[in-house]
Amino acid sequence: MKIQETLNSGKLRIIAVLTLTAALLAIPLIAMQFSNEVKWTLTDFATAGALLLSTGLAIELVIRNLKTGTLRTVILVVILLALFLIWAELAVGIFGTPLAGS
Repeated sequence: MKIQETLNSGKLRIIAVLTLTAALLAIPLIAMQFSNEVKWTLTDFATAGALLLSTGLAIELVIRNLKTGTLRTVILVVILLALFLIWAELAVGIFGTPLAGS
């Protein structure tokens, strides 16, 4: 019974990752309908979707394999920090790498 509960919670978390990714991508899509200041292309949506989905799945992998402890927390913080730094670089080019179009 314990194994079945674990599998079900894992499936629910993956569904949550997919739902949250779609919901976050819907924000600029809806904003584009009401404002000319938001101009995302298909590439922008694909990049953001890949970044959000890979982050969510990496977090799910850590949650499944490391049950508790400081190491789990540190790895989760590193994953989120990487998400924010990559997102900022793609958005405004804080480091000036070619990823930002600099």
